[in-house]
Amino acid sequence: MTQNFSSHLLQRAVDEVSCLPGIGRKTALRLVLHLLRQDARATSTLCESLSLLRNEVKYCRMCHNISDTDICEICANPKRDASVLCVVENIQDVMAIESTNQYRGLYHVLGGVISPMDGIGPSNLHIQSLIERVTAGGIREIIFALSPTMEGDTTNYFIYKRLMQLTQTSAQGNFAHDAQQMNLPRITIIARGVAQNDELQHTDEATLSRALVGRTLFTI
Repeated sequence: MTQNFSSHLLQRAVDEVSCLPGIGRKTALRLVLHLLRQDARATSTLCESLSLLRNEVKYCRMCHNISDTDICEICANPKRDASVLCVVENIQDVMAIESTNQYRGLYHVLGGVISPMDGIGPSNLHIQSLIERVTAGGIREIIFALSPTMEGDTTNYFIYKRLMQLTQTSAQGNFAHDAQQMNLPRITIIARGVAQNDELQHTDEATLSRALVGRTLFTI
């Protein structure tokens, strides 16, 4: 539906806000009018926070997680298990896993998954830096925690093949630390199966198949 704006400034603000993901023009208009009704200091604080975020935020040079410093708080925490790496697609995945309080290792954020349809190839992701972290030694386990989609599985497979190539190259004596790199880390993937409270009849075949194959011992 066409909206008639009495102010070009209002229209411009709505146009910009509606560019955000998941926000239509009606929602954008409601948000803009809400901000307009707020105290000027509140709006200025919001604008300042966004400006600081855009201009000063950093990405951890080890794991590529969002950070205020060159090394994020997770990587810098001596209580984390630096021998375990959890490979995730994006920063939201790090937040989701951290909220479980079940994981104490480190992360590696790829920044996406391989998706030829979207023009995203291996060179567009942080795969090479992952390989470099593995070849540096000290990693005993790599956990694949990508979404169970075709793109996620493709990315898992590509990384796995790259890691397999490390042992072949190491066997040929091309690494400086042959003794360390001859043994690849254990490579695992997060469990896949029927979600809690889901009805079996509504579960897709691929998920149900994985759940059956990956069944565990029943305990009480």
